[in-house]
Amino acid sequence: MTTFQFLWRLTMYRPVRYIVNAVAWTLIYLAPIAPGLITKEFFDSLTGNSALNLTTWGIVSLLLGAALARMMLIVVGFITDVHFRFRMGMMLRRNLLEHVLKQPGARAIPCSPGEAISHFRDDVDQSEEAASWSVDVFGMTCFAAVSSYILIRIDAQMTLLVFLPLVVVVTIAQLATSRLQKYRAASRESTSRVTGAISEMFSNVQAIQVAGAEERVINRFVRFNDDRRRTMLKDRLMGEVLDSVFSNSVNIGTGLILLLAGQKMKAGTFTVGDFALFVYYLTFVTQFITNVGKFLTYFKQMSVALDRLTALLQGAPAKVLTFAGSLLLRKNTDKGQTAAAAAGSEPLHCLEVSGLSYRFPDTGRGISDIKLTLRKGSFTVITGTIGSGKTTLVRTLLGLLPKDEGTINWNGRPVADPGSFFVPPRSAYTAQVPRLYSDTLRNNILLGEAEEGDNLNQALHAAVLEYDVAQMPGGLDTIIGPRGVKLSGGQAQRTAAARMLVRDAELYVFDDLSSALDVETEQKLWERLYRKRGGATCLVVSHRRAALAQADHIIVIKDGRIEAEGTSEQLLRSCATFQELWN
Repeated sequence: MTTFQFLWRLTMYRPVRYIVNAVAWTLIYLAPIAPGLITKEFFDSLTGNSALNLTTWGIVSLLLGAALARMMLIVVGFITDVHFRFRMGMMLRRNLLEHVLKQPGARAIPCSPGEAISHFRDDVDQSEEAASWSVDVFGMTCFAAVSSYILIRIDAQMTLLVFLPLVVVVTIAQLATSRLQKYRAASRESTSRVTGAISEMFSNVQAIQVAGAEERVINRFVRFNDDRRRTMLKDRLMGEVLDSVFSNSVNIGTGLILLLAGQKMKAGTFTVGDFALFVYYLTFVTQFITNVGKFLTYFKQMSVALDRLTALLQGAPAKVLTFAGSLLLRKNTDKGQTAAAAAGSEPLHCLEVSGLSYRFPDTGRGISDIKLTLRKGSFTVITGTIGSGKTTLVRTLLGLLPKDEGTINWNGRPVADPGSFFVPPRSAYTAQVPRLYSDTLRNNILLGEAEEGDNLNQALHAAVLEYDVAQMPGGLDTIIGPRGVKLSGGQAQRTAAARMLVRDAELYVFDDLSSALDVETEQKLWERLYRKRGGATCLVVSHRRAALAQADHIIVIKDGRIEAEGTSEQLLRSCATFQELWN
């Protein structure tokens, strides 16, 4: 997608709003035409050359009326511009976020979270700015056309001198394109590194302190900031140089006009009113020329923003950014309809996996030709040594990693997109490393889910977390800190389990849930989970004996393949790997 196509698709996101905004600002920019003509008549009346017989107070009244009308138009213009820009920016961010969330977990974003925030903030703002300025350029072009017609009828030579600087502005802007893009790209890149470093430092405070690396981390951050200072200075300096060129080229034109007007007035071919009209329009023509140059600058910078946003899509077409979907700005029944549709999804009777394979591109490790069957109500445990592929298996099954080969069938029907299919109420998942937020314990468990009846207390009980909550000063409303830093490892794991259990699902997937628990708590956890599941199916990744003892069926993974499967009694007799794990 070219930059122009990107701009066109943005402006056509809400064509009616864009047209209304363009009309409003065109009227705003055309509004000075009338005061200019009124001013001309006023000065001509002083020398007896006026075509209209208006008193001084009549002319003043017309000028005040024109000023009030323009003020009202500006208010309307700001309202239309804010509404259009707001929706355009929301559309870009919504589409970008939706694409990221649909990506497999291992490929969600190709950069650090801090850098991604820079994309969402700066590059979207840059695109929004360029699209918004297109309205100004259109309105000013209309003003330039009308004013040119009026001025040419008065004096063609003078009019050409007014618009001559525009040619200079356009030429300079075109010559500065490549350097401007280079500086803007470098500035954006250095800003991304700084925001990424901030995100990483805040996320790894304890690791930095334990390693005694505070000084080294700060020095690295200083280097990033110094690089950002240099690149932003070049970017800003280039912009200021262009603005200076735009303004001074207009000033040169102004000087030529004044010199020529003086000679014409002395010769009697130019009235005082004509001079006043030229001077009055010159202010707005100056603004027009400057803003055309600014728009060209924004347009060139928009190409940098488009490249960066497209990189975040990781191969997806750029048109994904401008998909015209609903922004849900008003209350509607979509959420209720979605929940009703999800609630009506088909219950799990049998989940069949055949030939499932995935290899990490960098290491070549992964899983190969996995075949398994999960029956309704079964409790299946996947076990194996560290690095055997247990977590890779469940993440590939759930669509968090993009499978290379294989089929997944839900009740005999193929699952085309596991990532969007295996969500509540079909499936709930607890990852090996719990992801918690700097929020209350309650909000970390519910994550926006409605608290209905006793569902939260039941989830806390099943996750063996009720005693811990009772000991916390704020109970469920205790703030647990960034990534749950105020919780122990076992509490973080059980919080993630409660988050999963509060959502009724057909399939529960646990990945190494009890690795940080003491023996007694672990025993309670698996016993309660086994009872709480009701008719739900459980798929558990673990090598802990407490989990293995509850299993209906055990699958042993070795080097990414299924080595053996069966009950614990069968595997203890026939599988050396399982014997080592059990002992």
